[in-house]
This record gives sequence, structure tokens and C-alpha cells, in this order.
Amino acid sequence: MGIHNDVAQRPGAPAPAPAYGPSSPDGLPGEPAQAVSVRINQDLCTGDGLCVEYSPAVFEFDIDGLAYVKDRLGDLQTAPGAAVEVPTRCIRDVLDAADGCPGNCIHVVAADGTPVAGPDA
Repeated sequence: MGIHNDVAQRPGAPAPAPAYGPSSPDGLPGEPAQAVSVRINQDLCTGDGLCVEYSPAVFEFDIDGLAYVKDRLGDLQTAPGAAVEVPTRCIRDVLDAADGCPGNCIHVVAADGTPVAGPDA
């Protein structure tokens, strides 16, 4: 199971090992050193909900049963190809969601456009 920053860790549980890269400038272990954005290709979304489970601050279902990204204000972005910046506290969860997505439809890219996770990474 992935690392979930949106959910408090169980007391007494060992700290998870960093999943990705070196520490970020703010000192969080395993966070990418740069900002990332995420988008979902709804044509490939299976509606499984793994992404919503991993990072509910970033992903949400719409009435069509498919997952979409949410902006920092929590507004669902339903336009095709809509991408949002991932809050630092959610980066590992979003990367885990992209890696585990059964539809392989979550695209995570660095600020320079380099694929970080998902089908193009």
C-alpha cells in the first residue's frame, strides 16, 4: 500500500521509507525537488477509485463515475486535459496513485514538462 499524507499515520507504526527521490527544499523526505502537476485522461479512467482513496485532496469522482482533479480551492476541473498543481503534502500520494492506477490514466509531470509518473514516465 502507498504512502498517504492525507491520512494520519497510526501511532507507534514505523515511518515509511521515502518512495521517491531525495529530500525536497522544505526538508520532506522522498518529495520531488520541484513542483508537479497532475491530470487524468478520462477516456482511460476505469472509475476504480484508487486515486480518490490515495489523495482525496487532489482527486474526486464526478456524477459520471470518473475521477477528476481538483484545484487548490477544491473545485473539480472537468475540462478535458485539465491539470492542477499538486500540493506538496500530497505529492507522494499522487505518485502512488499514478503508479497503481488500473486505467493507467494519471499523468504527473514536473514544472518543466518532464513526465514523473504515469503512462509517459
